[in-house]
Amino acid sequence: MRPTFPFFKPKEETDSSKIFKPSRRDFLKLSALASGGVFLGISFQCSGPKGEDVIFAPNAYLSIDKDNLITIIAHRSEMGTGIRTSLPMIIADELGADWSKVKIVQADGDEDKYGDQNTDGSYSVRMFYEPMRKAGATARHMLLMAASQKWKVAMDECYAENGMVHHPGSEKSINFGELISDVQKMEIPRSEDVILKPFGDYKLIGKDIPIYDVKDIATGKAVFGADVDLDNMKIAVVSRSPVVGGKVISVNDSAALAVNGVEKIVKIEGAGLPAGLDKPLEGIAVIATNTWAAIKGRNALEIEWDLGENQGYDSVAQLKDMLESTKESGKVRRERGEIEEAVKSTSRTIERTYELPYYAHATIEPPAAVAHFTNGKCEVWAPTQHPQWARGAVASALGIEVADVTMHVTLLGGGFGRKSKPDFVVEAAILSKEMGSPVRVQWTREDDLHHDFYHALSAQRIKASLDGSKNLVAWNHHTVFPAIGATSNPAEVHPSDGELGLGCVDFPYDVPNIRIETHESKAHTRIGWLRSVSNIHHSYAINCMMDEVAEARGVDPINHALELLGEDRNLSFKEELDGDFSNYGESIEEYPWETGRMKAVIQRVAQEAGWGQNLGGNKAMGFACQKSFLTYVACIVVVEKGGDGKIKVSDVHYAVDCGIAVNTDRIRSQFEGGAQFAHGLATSSAITFKNGKVEQHNFDSYQIARMPEAPKRIHVYIVDSMEKPTGVGEPPVPPYAPALANAVYKLTGKRQYKLPFKI
Repeated sequence: MRPTFPFFKPKEETDSSKIFKPSRRDFLKLSALASGGVFLGISFQCSGPKGEDVIFAPNAYLSIDKDNLITIIAHRSEMGTGIRTSLPMIIADELGADWSKVKIVQADGDEDKYGDQNTDGSYSVRMFYEPMRKAGATARHMLLMAASQKWKVAMDECYAENGMVHHPGSEKSINFGELISDVQKMEIPRSEDVILKPFGDYKLIGKDIPIYDVKDIATGKAVFGADVDLDNMKIAVVSRSPVVGGKVISVNDSAALAVNGVEKIVKIEGAGLPAGLDKPLEGIAVIATNTWAAIKGRNALEIEWDLGENQGYDSVAQLKDMLESTKESGKVRRERGEIEEAVKSTSRTIERTYELPYYAHATIEPPAAVAHFTNGKCEVWAPTQHPQWARGAVASALGIEVADVTMHVTLLGGGFGRKSKPDFVVEAAILSKEMGSPVRVQWTREDDLHHDFYHALSAQRIKASLDGSKNLVAWNHHTVFPAIGATSNPAEVHPSDGELGLGCVDFPYDVPNIRIETHESKAHTRIGWLRSVSNIHHSYAINCMMDEVAEARGVDPINHALELLGEDRNLSFKEELDGDFSNYGESIEEYPWETGRMKAVIQRVAQEAGWGQNLGGNKAMGFACQKSFLTYVACIVVVEKGGDGKIKVSDVHYAVDCGIAVNTDRIRSQFEGGAQFAHGLATSSAITFKNGKVEQHNFDSYQIARMPEAPKRIHVYIVDSMEKPTGVGEPPVPPYAPALANAVYKLTGKRQYKLPFKI
């Protein structure tokens, strides 16, 4: 099974209809629960047989039992984003449920029952907001009808709130649970008869709602991937090829088998090259009764490797070659005007290069998965962002049917895109089949950093030309980085249209002459997607250059951005592109690039942060903005120099327009965490390769933001909006690093053209 990349390619119309345009019969269906309750489902699958005699198996999302307990199935993966809370609360709010009496149950990975469960790309809320509202509203409609018939009053005289139906005229009230027997006898109402609540009537949507799992997480009761413990379970660690594409020549395992607790040594066949996005790397697994024994056994292995064609790879040398390539003409991916003629008549051209390294995901919970293969079937427990992909990959690796794989989704201790790839899940399944018992594969921090799907290193060269009146009249952006697709197809040596649509070809500023070019770059390791993907390097280069151009023009950076965004209008970019504009998988007509919304967040953040005030000689502000994953974000970072001469980030200000703000608590938390995540990328994190091997081993050499250096205060201003909701998990990251770099320049006079940089 191949994954879907909502931000790499446009959704096919059939996929869109499955999600957003189900028929009334396929959308909701009613059946009785064994407990005597009522069960409502949602189907996002519109294909397949239709007819009166067809038995329809709905996606289980909502049940109400006679004791008034409301159970909602959460079909997306929870990794700290709060999605396991936010989607169920949409149903509960539309229903009129008592949130304190709602139980949330995690769905297993099952495409037939739950449709698309890929929790990636910041699109869960925008995909399911309307279907969840309709599900809750349909259930409410049926409860109101049951109560009105029982009381012999008009249905529109009743309302649902706090788990009860009320009739103000007669002062009657009744629990949902007491209406179950009546609701069971009803037909599903026609969709046109179901009325959604006006936004002002919501009690949960648009409010601060703590995550459902917060108590269990705080008290240690929450179950993450490595917490699953089965009877007779073995622990496995794997010595993987230190170079991508490497193969085992020979292994001496006698010392490893002599370690007390080690039970078996198993070879895992790797994919070789291309490595692929869902295959394990080749390696030798040590399976033991406990983690310590497995690690000690792995340390005792003597393995001879054929390291293959990547054994001489040097990332520093490749980055140097990439920078050189940007001096030449590249493959034109967007063209506006006549840039050569425009440049001839300009008075000044500013030319700058920007370098960014590989980044690892460095999730606080390294990959871990448990599998139990028995009687030709496999049961899996895994912290996966993409249960269907993991399920299909396991079935393929074991040579069994997908229906014979049960995929239980645990909580994820961070994901950032890493845990959408199922390689570690497949390892557990293979080893369980070999052992005939449950096996947990446990990655160490070193494993995680050495064998990630890395965010690609990149080189950017931008030439910005000004005319005699200091107007920006030409913009030439060269971008080069190994494509994600190259992990599966080495022939892909240019970035895809989807990757360029992440902050590069969607350059929104009103410049009369624009050319964007790409250059060839080969992948020598596994490249994957990391929180905000190519927006990271594109936003850094563009926002840093925009700040420098503003200075050259003698214009305030915020006024400069507002001026170049021009009049309020919708942008499509299509007519200027050599390729497609993916728009994060959405129609550009339904989700246009709106300059007015970007200007509004810029103005809001400037006002809230006090932009333009006299900060004195030891304090400075930097600004950047970025639209990513359909969300508009403006960021101001405030830095100050202490008495010890060290620069600290005192404040970060974000203004965000994500459409309807479903759970404001989670939005703020995502931006607070996003700033910390981005601070590490900007100031301390970098992966480098020498002789094909990663040079960093743990958090001593690959650092994330630590408390003394991390931003002290993070302010998040959510713009009131009734537009369709969009994503918030990834948008905090792209504008942070350039805003920080621009602030550091204001304070020190030194521009930062390379990440990471020390402050």
